[in-house]
Parts: sequence; C-alpha cells; structure tokens
Amino acid sequence: MTIGFSNEPLLRSKQHDLDLQDLRGAWHFRHSVLGYAFSSIYTRVDQVFALWGGLAVFMFASAQVSHASWQQLAIAWSGLTVVAVVGMVSIVRFWARVERLMWLVYSWATLMLVGTVITNWGVFGYVGPILINLCPLWLGLCAIGHGLTGWGIRSRTFLGLTVVHGVAAFTVTQLGTWQYGVTGAIIGGSLLLLTQLQWDMRPPIDYAVLTNEQRSFNHHQRKLRQTS
Repeated sequence: MTIGFSNEPLLRSKQHDLDLQDLRGAWHFRHSVLGYAFSSIYTRVDQVFALWGGLAVFMFASAQVSHASWQQLAIAWSGLTVVAVVGMVSIVRFWARVERLMWLVYSWATLMLVGTVITNWGVFGYVGPILINLCPLWLGLCAIGHGLTGWGIRSRTFLGLTVVHGVAAFTVTQLGTWQYGVTGAIIGGSLLLLTQLQWDMRPPIDYAVLTNEQRSFNHHQRKLRQTS
C-alpha cells in the first residue's frame, strides 16, 4: 500500500497527546516566567535533533573563530561525531523500530561518518579541493539526509529543508570567511528549530513491535489529537 503525504501544517505548536513511541523517554518541561506558563515536551527524536543541532553550531562556530589548528579541530570533531552517532542510534532505536525507520537512522549515521572520513582526508592529507569545500560537503550530506527523511516519513518540512541545504551547498562559498558560521546556522539552526515545533509526518501505519494494548493506546491518542 502506498502511503502519501499528510495534510497537516508543515510546522505548528507541539501537541501533547502523543503516541507511545513518542512518549517513551520524552522529557517534559514546565516553567513559569513573569507569570507566563511555558510547557513543552521533547521526544527522543527532538533530543537527537538538539544533540546534532548543538554539535553543528559548536563545530562550525569553532571553525569560524577558533585559533586551534585544523588538525586539532578535526580530531575533536571526529570524536564528537562518533559519540553523537552512537548516541543517536541508542536514543531513537525504539521509536525507529516502531516506525520501521531503522534504515533511516543508519543512513544518517553513514552520512555523518562518511563526512568525517572525507573531512579528515582533506585535513590530514592536505587535499585542497576538500578543504575549500568543507561547508558545501556538509550541507550536501545534510541535504541528502533530509531528503531521505522527507521521503521516509512523507514530510514536506524535511523535503523543504533538502532544498534549503541544497541551495546553500551551491552558494555558501560565495560568503568567503563567513561560510562556516552561516553553515553552522543553517544546519544547526534548522534542527534546533525543529525541537521546538511539530512537523508534518505521514499518516499512521501498522506499527511494528507494539502489542495490541499499545496499538489501542496509540489509536486513542490519535483521536485526542484530532479533536484538540
């Protein structure tokens, strides 16, 4: 059966009546500032977005302003990337298994590791064409990843991010020395934005690994979302 795109808004405020796979391991925050109550929920997917978003901002900001050598930066980036890849797979494993999207998680892991290998090749091998195109490289890899995500979950939001990152990959070098900061803002900023909002996703599927009771819970949650 072909699963099409939903008619949900691309981005909107988060709903709290989530399915079991989204609630598992979610963080709930409730704050009050100057009399204004703020409440939000961060699913495992949100947590991974925050992890990679913060890491991207840090890495490209350090490339923009740090006085460390490229070799030192590459070593630090490689270590952080490997830790983030392992963390990503661990954090979203249950959600991805339920949604039948482990292939997508492994695709992102592969893209990040390929980017790390190519970056290190350029830095330690003094390969000029790679060094002057590090920003297009990572923007391009993220464009591929967002494209796979958009297709895998049938999300127009992520397909839009594919276009944004793809266009940036072809134009960012025109910014000269500012390209690292802008790249970090695009890659990291888009992920951090997604942690705060709810994005569109395909209609519910016949979820894997859930019991009948858990599927009934998800069905009840969907009814609550439709009436809220």
